[in-house]
Amino acid sequence: MIVVYDEALTLEDVENLVFNGAKLELSDGARQRVSRSFDFLKTFSSDKIIYGINTGFGPMAQYRVTDEHLSQLQYNIIRSHSCGAGEPLADIFVKAAMIARVGSLIQGYSGIHLSAVNLLVEFINRGIYPFVPQHGSVGASGDLVQLAHIALCLIGEGKVHYNGEWIQTSKVMEKEGLKPMGVFVREGLCITNGTSVMTGIGLINLIYAKRLLGWSVSASAMINEVVSSYGDFMSEHLNAAKHHTGQQKVAAAISSLVDGSKLIRDRTVELYACKHADVKTFETKIQPFYSLRCVPQILGPVYDTLASAQQILVDELNSACDNPIVDYRTENVYHGGNFHGDYVSLEMDKVKIAMTRVAMLTERQLNYIFHDKINELLPPFVNLGVLGLNYGLQAAQFTATSTTAECQTLSMPNYVHSIPNNNDNQDIVSMGTNSALITERVIDNGYQVMAIDIMALVQAVDCLKNEDKLSPRAKKTYDEVRAMVPVFIEDTPKYEEIEKLINYLKHSKVEL
Repeated sequence: MIVVYDEALTLEDVENLVFNGAKLELSDGARQRVSRSFDFLKTFSSDKIIYGINTGFGPMAQYRVTDEHLSQLQYNIIRSHSCGAGEPLADIFVKAAMIARVGSLIQGYSGIHLSAVNLLVEFINRGIYPFVPQHGSVGASGDLVQLAHIALCLIGEGKVHYNGEWIQTSKVMEKEGLKPMGVFVREGLCITNGTSVMTGIGLINLIYAKRLLGWSVSASAMINEVVSSYGDFMSEHLNAAKHHTGQQKVAAAISSLVDGSKLIRDRTVELYACKHADVKTFETKIQPFYSLRCVPQILGPVYDTLASAQQILVDELNSACDNPIVDYRTENVYHGGNFHGDYVSLEMDKVKIAMTRVAMLTERQLNYIFHDKINELLPPFVNLGVLGLNYGLQAAQFTATSTTAECQTLSMPNYVHSIPNNNDNQDIVSMGTNSALITERVIDNGYQVMAIDIMALVQAVDCLKNEDKLSPRAKKTYDEVRAMVPVFIEDTPKYEEIEKLINYLKHSKVEL
C-alpha cells in the first residue's frame, strides 16, 4: 500500500503507515512546494537579517552570526539540543512524529532543502527510528529537544532502533545506502522547530482511544445482554430527545450490537402490556443501574471529544508549525509562533479526561458483575468454584480499581502547567508532549481495566449458561476471548491472560 502525501493526510493514512505497513510517497506538488520555498529563501536571505539563519536561537537571537559560521550554526542547534532524558519513545511514536514532521515541511513554508525531506521519508519507509528520549519538550518552540534527536540521526550521528536493535546511525545509513542530511540554509532549525513529536504521539493516542471507546460500547452492550436489561435506554426516540451527536451514535451502536439477542427485555411487552396491580415487589429491576442504563449519555461526550480531537490533530499534522514562516507566495518571511503546541496540549488533556471516564465506567460495570448483592444473578466475582475455597476474579478487581484510580490522578490538566524558561523568552509554554505522554499512560491503563472487564463478562456468560442467547456480535466476542482465556473453576494466575486480552483489544476494532 502506498500513501501519497500531497497537501493533507488523514488519521486513516497515519494508521496505515504506522500499523499496516504502508509506504509514504511525496506527490509532485509536495516536492515542488518544498523546492520553491527553498529557492525563495536562499535568494531572499542573502542580504537580510532572518532569525535562525544569520542570528542565534532563542534569547541568543540578538547576536549576529557571521557568514563563515552559518552552516555550523545549523549543526550547533541539532547537537546542543540533543540533550533529552528518560526512556526512548516507542517506535510507533517516533515514526508518527517523523510523518508529522514531513507533513509540516511539505506545506512549503519552511525553506528546507528537498533532500532533507526525502531522507525523512526514507527513514519512515525503511523502519529507521531515531533514539528520542521521553523528556525534553516544553511544547514551545515546539519539541526542540526531541526533534533535535531526530535531526541528529539525519546528519548521521546518534543511534537508531533498526530491526529491533540499537545501532549507530552512521552504520545503518551505510548499510541502507543513505547519505546524511546536508545543511544549505536553515535545515537544522527546520527539523528541530515545531510540534511534530506531540502531534505524532497524539495521533497514535487518538487511534488507540477510538478503539478503546469502541470496546467500551461493545462491553456495555454485552453487560446489558448478560443481565437482561430492558432495551429502551438505547431507543432512537429517547436519545433523539437530547441533541448530542455522540449520544445518538453510541445508542445506535449499542442497538446494532445487541441485534439478534434473546436476552434484552422489551418493556412494552413485560411492563406495559400486562397488568401488575397486585405485584408489590418486582423481581426484575425496573431500571438498570446508571453504569448500564446511562451509557449513551456517558460515552456520548467521549465520542464527541474524540471527534473534535481528531479534527484538530489532523489539522496540526497538515500545518506548517515552525518559525519563521517562509512564504514564497507573498515573497516574505514572517516571524511568529506556529511552533506553539497549545492546540495539541489542550486536546490531549481532553482525551485523557475522556479516557479516564471510560476506565471509570468500565470499573463500575465490572463491580456490577462481581457484586452478587447488586446484580442478584451471579456468584460473587463470577466464581464457578467453591465459595470460600476459590476466589474467581476477586483479586483482579484490585488491579482494575487501582489502575482506574491512577487514571483519575493523572487526569489533572497538564495544559495549565506552564513554567517559564529559556531566559524567560519562552515565558508561557504548552507542555504538549508531556500532555500527550500522560494521555498515553491513561489510555494504556484503560485497556488494562477493559481486559479484566471482558474476562469477567465471558465468565459471567458461562455462569449463566446463556451463550446461545447472545447476539451474534456478543457471541463472536465470547468465542474469540474464550479461545485465549478458557472458562475456569480452579484458581489460576491471570496476569498472562490479561496481557493477551490487552493485545487483543488494542489490535481489534469495534466500528461505531
